[in-house]
Amino acid sequence: MRVPWQKKNEFMDSFRKEIVPIIIDENMLKEAVMGQITDDEENLIVKTEGIHFNEVIHLSLGNRDIMMIAYMWDFTSLEDLYLAHNLIEKIEGLNHLFSLKCLDLSFNHIEKIEGLESLRKLEFLDLSNNRISVIENMDTLENLTEFCIENNVIRQMHNKQEALKVKIVQNEMTSEAVHENDFVRFLNGCFPSGSMFKEDPEAETLHCVPEMAQVMDQFEKQIQELFTKIITLSLAEHNQREAERNSFNSVYTAAMGDYQKKTSETIQQHLQRMMEPLQESDSNPKKNITQPCNSLMEKETFVSQTEIMVKLGKISDLEVLKERINHCKNESSKISQSLMDMELLYVSQIADIIKMLDRTLTDMICNFGEIAEGIFTQCRDIEDEYYDKVRKVAVATLEKVAKEEVEMNMSGDVLMLFTDRDTVMDALDTGHANHLRIINDIETQLLAHFNAWKAKLIKGIQDKELLGNRIRLADSHEYVVHLREELEKIQM
Repeated sequence: MRVPWQKKNEFMDSFRKEIVPIIIDENMLKEAVMGQITDDEENLIVKTEGIHFNEVIHLSLGNRDIMMIAYMWDFTSLEDLYLAHNLIEKIEGLNHLFSLKCLDLSFNHIEKIEGLESLRKLEFLDLSNNRISVIENMDTLENLTEFCIENNVIRQMHNKQEALKVKIVQNEMTSEAVHENDFVRFLNGCFPSGSMFKEDPEAETLHCVPEMAQVMDQFEKQIQELFTKIITLSLAEHNQREAERNSFNSVYTAAMGDYQKKTSETIQQHLQRMMEPLQESDSNPKKNITQPCNSLMEKETFVSQTEIMVKLGKISDLEVLKERINHCKNESSKISQSLMDMELLYVSQIADIIKMLDRTLTDMICNFGEIAEGIFTQCRDIEDEYYDKVRKVAVATLEKVAKEEVEMNMSGDVLMLFTDRDTVMDALDTGHANHLRIINDIETQLLAHFNAWKAKLIKGIQDKELLGNRIRLADSHEYVVHLREELEKIQM
């Protein structure tokens, strides 16, 4: 969630010039770890001999004016690293973060993509709002699915392969992303498109016997009709899945929109409360400025933090200024708690929506599986019938060859084959086994692929929401920290 308070970067740029950049050191890392671990994690990470950095999973070092990344070699279990809003100029010091999945280096001074070679598990990379001109050195990021690179100075891609791998993070799941994992694509290549007899020994020779050819052709036609029936069924289910996906996206988008609206309104209400005592000495107060804001579109009642800082800066009485600043600080603490409460409610709501989608897709899988199993059972029955028929034709042909009662147009290869009963019967037995294996393999792969598609879809949504949750919490934290820092500057 990137709400209007991103204008805070203008404030940050103005006062960062006055701060001396720093390098990550051990003390900073200890402080950051101790400040973020939960009670459950404390026993695992903090031992008698000290903090175990190799047990840390998440680490946030945003907004600390860090210029250089260092001392990260012990964080071998780290999965999420947040380094946004710093002064970092070079990507380095990450070589030992083999477990890292999420890396946020947005809002820094980075000019080149480098130093990522060891991060083979990386799934999310945010390099937005830097000074990067070329996308390069990303060949090893095989698991990367989301990449933010907006607001840079991109002129070219290093090569076409890397250009194709770039996927800008979007606010909602697109149809293309879902279809990429849809098992329907699998169907186009899994069914026999030509012949079931490609792997059968002596199939070509057996097909030269007219009676045998008729049985074989009829069998292949019946099998292909059943396979086509499964494809038709799956495509019909595809439309139903599309409807469910669209329904989910509608609910999901509505929930996100409602959350963002309430978040903005909550921040605005707290800013208004900060403004209330500042209006007491204002000779020309804004209309209804002390009333609750019903709509952020009502410009008469909209309050910006810039306006608050300007009014505070005009207070000459130090005691009054101190009182007003303390009031604003208290409200900033309430902002933090309000945003946290809203985030918890939103996460719970989205979890319920995802569970509903999961249950619906599971029911569809079970229904499809039952129908598909019935069709594959028919395939096996047809194979058994075919096997009985070709054996009878083979026995009859063997007897004719033995009695020299064969047709005059029978080729020498066919005559040679049917002089050996064991070879003929072994060929038919092997063909029967091949056909059953093909049918069983396709059934197993189809149902497994369907389940894998559903699992990957749900996990993708859950992972995206987990990442969104971390970003939103980080944004909220940054906003409140920035607000308090601005208040501290005025007090100084």
